Amino acid sequence: MGGPEVEHLIGLLAKLPGMGPRSARRAALRMLQHPEARMLPLAAALAEAARAVKSCADCGNLDSRDPCAICAGQNRDRSIICVVEGVGDLWALERASVYNGLYHVLGGTLSALGGVRPEDLNVSTLATRIADGPVKEVILALGATVEGATTAHWLTDRLRPLGVTVTRVGQGVPMGGALDALDDGTLAAALRARRVS
Repeated sequence: MGGPEVEHLIGLLAKLPGMGPRSARRAALRMLQHPEARMLPLAAALAEAARAVKSCADCGNLDSRDPCAICAGQNRDRSIICVVEGVGDLWALERASVYNGLYHVLGGTLSALGGVRPEDLNVSTLATRIADGPVKEVILALGATVEGATTAHWLTDRLRPLGVTVTRVGQGVPMGGALDALDDGTLAAALRARRVS
């Protein structure tokens, strides 16, 4: 094929989600055929994102500013916080344009097999945000998995004493489904059908 540089590029591309060795070879070939138009702008964008993007200290979203654009937004409903497992879930809900409150990224779900314990999750910041702000409702928008249900139950027990209503997203999220893989309509229905946990 094309030497160690090309093999290294293919190897790195193959590590991306949804890319296997065949897809990585095709992508590398396309980029290498037009490096000025495809590869150099991509390399510049990757370097700029690596330099500028950071985790929001308030919610955990990824943005080039801190607090992120969502937390700093003046038109957001600050009385509701939607708790999600990861940034991909936050982005999926934002893409659906059905929610206008704030978010909180847990950074995972409880998992005995995976070794994720309560202290591994970003919960203390959430409790502080609830105590410091005008938060009335916390929506638990966690995946419909055993780990998501366990985490939701555990969080409900921790958050209710703080004086907030704790709800969960309802119908529309299939068992075993990840939020960032759902279409906008399903996400909208699930968010509208939330219920007290």
